[in-house]
Amino acid sequence: MINHEIVNNEYIVQIASEDHLRLADTICNEMEQSAKARGTGIAKRSPIYVMEKMLEGKAIVATTLAGAWVGFCYIETWEHGKFVANSGLIVHPDYRKSGIATQIKAKAFELSRTRFPNAKIIGLTTSEAVLKINSELGYLPVTFSKLPADDAFWKGCQTCVNYDILTRTNRKHCLCVGMLYDPEEHKKEEKPEKWNFLKESKLYGRWLKIKQRILLRFQERQRVRRDERELEAA
Repeated sequence: MINHEIVNNEYIVQIASEDHLRLADTICNEMEQSAKARGTGIAKRSPIYVMEKMLEGKAIVATTLAGAWVGFCYIETWEHGKFVANSGLIVHPDYRKSGIATQIKAKAFELSRTRFPNAKIIGLTTSEAVLKINSELGYLPVTFSKLPADDAFWKGCQTCVNYDILTRTNRKHCLCVGMLYDPEEHKKEEKPEKWNFLKESKLYGRWLKIKQRILLRFQERQRVRRDERELEAA
């Protein structure tokens, strides 16, 4: 596997190493700011955690040819390598909509397939852009029951602003969409038709908005009931 590649003579996308530890603070700050701007969840990560991923060879970083940070993503494993997640995709605001996110995700996917060839690759996201990228890599939307049952996996959602919805629905629903790439499915001679994001995007977009409205109404009802109980107890 080639460790790095130059994209459009502008960026270098590669497996992160100790040479990139200096970027950890910047990456984590941008993750936090992006989550606040979107009003949805990017699980918060500490610079130490990001550094650990870099030193373990489980992170992808994109930089300019001069070494400035452009984007980042890392991989995690769950249930003894049964599942792999490509998490924390973040791109510097100046480089968004440049196509670099697709290159980073593709490199993270390649790294996951190389190091954990039998693992199912999973993702949780509220971003339609990430959904499109994942679809092109072979992921399919799945219910949360197809994702790891490991409490440690879901613990990563605790810093998300929507965590209350996840817990109140017993991990069955949230604003995020679960996605999965199953290598066994791709080994079969008769492969199922690949989910066409572009073909289904309008239908999916309407479905996602309906899902969000329903879950937000559920959250509001829970809040009203909680307030009523507090008034009765007062």
